[in-house]
Amino acid sequence: MLTIEPARRRRAGRGKLAIALAGGGPLGAFYSLGALHALSEAIVGRGLTDFDVYVGVSSGSLVAAGLANGFDTTTLGTTFIHDESTLFPFAPGTLLRPAFGQYAGRLARIPAVLADIARQLSRDPLRSGWSTIMGAVGELVPAALFDNAGLERYLHRVFTSEGHTDDFRRLRARLHVVATDLNTGESVFFGDRRHDRVPISRALVASAALPGLYPAVEIDGHHYVDGALTRTLDATFALEAGCGLVICINPLVPFDASREQTGRRVNLAERGLPVVLGQTFRALIHSRMQIKMASYARSYPRSDILLLEPDRHDEQFFFTNVFRYAGRRRLANHAYQRTRRDLRAHARELAPILEQHGLTLDVAQLRDPERRFSTAARERSAHVRQVTRRLARAVGRLEGIVAAQRPSG
Repeated sequence: MLTIEPARRRRAGRGKLAIALAGGGPLGAFYSLGALHALSEAIVGRGLTDFDVYVGVSSGSLVAAGLANGFDTTTLGTTFIHDESTLFPFAPGTLLRPAFGQYAGRLARIPAVLADIARQLSRDPLRSGWSTIMGAVGELVPAALFDNAGLERYLHRVFTSEGHTDDFRRLRARLHVVATDLNTGESVFFGDRRHDRVPISRALVASAALPGLYPAVEIDGHHYVDGALTRTLDATFALEAGCGLVICINPLVPFDASREQTGRRVNLAERGLPVVLGQTFRALIHSRMQIKMASYARSYPRSDILLLEPDRHDEQFFFTNVFRYAGRRRLANHAYQRTRRDLRAHARELAPILEQHGLTLDVAQLRDPERRFSTAARERSAHVRQVTRRLARAVGRLEGIVAAQRPSG
């Protein structure tokens, strides 16, 4: 679903361009990649890696940081969805490594907790009971299931490779990564002047540290967790920086099961606790985002804002298992195709807005029925193979020339 909020007053000249991405875990990241890839093919005049400002929350910050660091959507998709990258191979198991440090720390506290329970029971055995025991035992529950240190090491290796950087200050564009200070509940924006010395890789794992799944990330004595706890989608920095066009992507919308889906009616209450909690979380953060987007339209009347979201009736997106490779590919291509459909449907309204910013909409490309999310990856692989063959032939000819000119005997 594409929502267009055109500028109410046109600014003199062309403003900067920005991308703001909300979170949503792996599902949100794969949706964003599919939608962004459709945009990268359809919008001509400026590549998505050449925008001026990038803002990311939670898993959206990983995609935003990749674009800001010069990795296009084809490269990101090849690496994280198709697992075909030769330069930066990524193992999905990196995200699911048990937090053994958390487990060991809690086990070491068992004697002290048992002693505390015994003391409380001995002081007031009549009033103390299960509440005392359960309260103390709660301290033994690990704060996280998985370890995010492996992801940080991987991101650091990628961003310190040739032509890229793990330093906010050395980026060509502005990058802001939103996280939440666990001990104060306040939002923190890595990449601003107060927090631009933090490595990008560490800021990213902090922004994506969903409580319960991953441990809080300590930075300069503070502990940070998922930025989505306080911010759903934040385009404030981009708008205050004078960006005339801001493309926003929010992957998480509440599912509307009020009408029949694939010939049957869906009742979320029958789908179990994970589905109920997921719907609750989506409804909470989506209502918060709607309020924020409405305020942007009023406060920044000189900026064009585009918001891409899944359809609220999209059963395939809501129930996709993103922990399977096939699920990832289907989800990314689904987001890609739905975004192309929305761009086609709004082409007349969207084209003149893009022209204000020196961009054009390639409608003919959007009408190509053969394109898939994986098409660009196959085209790039074919191109690389072709270049490699040409290089091998050139090297062979050069070796032949050198051999022919070498003195005999």
